[in-house]
Amino acid sequence: MADFRSFSVFSLVVLFTVTSVSAQSAPELPAPSPLSRVEQRVGLTDFAVEYSSPGVKGRKIWGELVPFGTLWRTGANRSTKIEASGDFVFGGKKVAAGSYSLLTIPGQAEWTVILNSKTDLSGTRGYDEANDVARVTLRPTSSPSRERMTFIFSNTTNDTTRLDLEWHDLLLSIPIGVETDASVRSNIDEALDDAWRPHFASARWLLENEGDLDQALTYINTSETIKPTWWNTWVKAQILAKQGDQSGALASAAKAQELGKGDDIFEGFFAKRVNESIQSWK
Repeated sequence: MADFRSFSVFSLVVLFTVTSVSAQSAPELPAPSPLSRVEQRVGLTDFAVEYSSPGVKGRKIWGELVPFGTLWRTGANRSTKIEASGDFVFGGKKVAAGSYSLLTIPGQAEWTVILNSKTDLSGTRGYDEANDVARVTLRPTSSPSRERMTFIFSNTTNDTTRLDLEWHDLLLSIPIGVETDASVRSNIDEALDDAWRPHFASARWLLENEGDLDQALTYINTSETIKPTWWNTWVKAQILAKQGDQSGALASAAKAQELGKGDDIFEGFFAKRVNESIQSWK
């Protein structure tokens, strides 16, 4: 009986020790190829490259660790990923905004750089050339020794940048472009097209909150001058009606009806309200 108790106590001690050790978390250690990320705004477009950064560690890189003529993840672990917030030009080819895997086929004299739409590649496994969105052939140049593979954006202007891959004794510079002028013009046009809204909103607030109707009319006239819409002409009609100007109210309401034709919001809710107001103002 004593032997059994001794064995049981010993077993419990061993079990407790093993459980305590396994419950402890593993120590945090440096990753062999740490995750890296580099970002750059070019004009109005934001770019980011996320990759794992391997080290040379005394190894021969080009032609051995990274074979020539073979698809390479261009880093370590998962494939390298590039993100762009707007459309861009990659090696002369237009590419839509989005996220892409960035892969390469290194060569002794030339490299092929590839953007592929599949971003969940495990290294190069799962790669399909049919998903390529752009390919460019570039010549690498020599560079000062760099222990860890690194991506750097360089020579950035409002319209262009270069994504430089540097590792060991090699530099590969990838040209990237954006159409900043076109984006700026589009933003300006959009802003100007909506410039009627602040004055409209101010006038409507005064109308609906027993505010200064003369000031409201000034605001809505400015809004209508910038861009006549059924929204501001209908608010103007209500302001005029509240001021006792029935003929002006009827004219603006009729204009709102005309401008609202084909508009789902107007025809779905406001058309009936405007028509009822016209009948009551006559």
